[in-house]
Amino acid sequence: MPLVLVGRSGNRRSVVALDALAQQAGLHIGMPAAKAQALVPGLAVLEADPVGDADAFDRLAIWALRFSPVVAADPPDGLVIEVTGTDHLHGGEEELLRGLVDRFASSGLEARAAVADTWGAAHAAARYAGASMAIVAPGEAEPALAHLPLAALRLDDALLMDLRVLGMATVGDAADQPRAPLTLRFGPQLARRLDQAFGVLPEPIDPVRSPDLVEVRRVFAEPIGAPETLRRYTGKLVDALVEALERRHVGARRLDLLFGRVDNRWEAVRIGTSRPDRDAKRLTRLLCDRIESVDPGFGVEVMTLAATMIDPLGATQMAASLIEGDGEGENGAAADIADLIDVLANRVGERRLYRFAPVASDVPERSVKRVEPLSLDDGASWDDHWPRPARLLPCPEVIDTVALLPDHPPVSFTWRGSRRRVRRADGPERVFGEWWKREAELATVRDYFRVEDEGGERYWIYRSGDGEHAETGSHRWFLHGIFG
Repeated sequence: MPLVLVGRSGNRRSVVALDALAQQAGLHIGMPAAKAQALVPGLAVLEADPVGDADAFDRLAIWALRFSPVVAADPPDGLVIEVTGTDHLHGGEEELLRGLVDRFASSGLEARAAVADTWGAAHAAARYAGASMAIVAPGEAEPALAHLPLAALRLDDALLMDLRVLGMATVGDAADQPRAPLTLRFGPQLARRLDQAFGVLPEPIDPVRSPDLVEVRRVFAEPIGAPETLRRYTGKLVDALVEALERRHVGARRLDLLFGRVDNRWEAVRIGTSRPDRDAKRLTRLLCDRIESVDPGFGVEVMTLAATMIDPLGATQMAASLIEGDGEGENGAAADIADLIDVLANRVGERRLYRFAPVASDVPERSVKRVEPLSLDDGASWDDHWPRPARLLPCPEVIDTVALLPDHPPVSFTWRGSRRRVRRADGPERVFGEWWKREAELATVRDYFRVEDEGGERYWIYRSGDGEHAETGSHRWFLHGIFG
């Protein structure tokens, strides 16, 4: 059933939102509600709730703080996120967009996302580029937006109608016209939106902040910009934040340091820790390591430090811990590892740091999983009855072999275009399929061999199948790992 939301403007009720079925039926936003009901019998009509929508987008913006410290609602149906300096923590711009779209899709929401130099260009590309994800290359906003409709510039409806009367249909049409006559006739809105989209005029983002944030703020009478000055005040903000964390008996897992510039733009630094922390020196060092990425412009007039992710952390006796461990042993080693992990995670992204943990499975590629670097040990261990290669290939690679079936190892094999003669071999080690996971593995087997070539290099190869029955596998040979 087609669905529309209607709102009231004075005495007029019109369509303010509609679903895909309503669009296919010929309805559009701005159409009188009575006309829409007349055109589509059985049309589902609900009253719009702009106040509720605004509150929902504010909550959504607070949720999006996990991706960047500078997030705001972009009414009526979007979010604007400043990802400069934080996109690398999510694997780059493309991975960040894909993660955002997938998160919304898993919640039943269809979303489109775009990255560009400016808020205006990203707004236009996300809504009018016609793709679920769009990336506008740096400095390419003007050609990328040229073919998009004028509505992409966020102009008033009355101005859009006037421009269409003059024959302008796209952003490029308006950008090619002389500014002075258009400004004289229609006012400054068109020129301002064009300049904002192309990066000529700044468009500040007023970031949303959660009321539950642990946050400290410093306003300067005169703008500052020297790196050593920024570092000094960063340390003072950290000291103040640590006191607030201690009062609440919590530790920080993620800190956002925001720099408000005099041109109303925000620069941001984000760090994370592998476990709750409120060590002022350590947090200051992590933040100051990222100060060099901040562009103060003509000066910073306000600095804000917020703990956007916190976890419970009880009181600690620092002096007693130092005496007991003396910087060594279990306590000292754990602290050193955590410090190293935090430094690396904030440089390359926390997703790229992990350790391997065993999984109860005989299938080699399923016997390991990635876990957080400091995750607790569950006591599981690998079976050491059979040697395993130090390097396991991400995907077994097909090799050509000369071998006697069913139980003999290959006499020679060819891998990546190079033929290797086998000097020694051990096996087979038979691995059965996990029939309780997939019915297709009910009869499958693999016969693994450890082989050594004439050059002394050792490999882990297997035959898919038992060498006799077709249902057990393809009987092709694969190289799965390399020893030593």
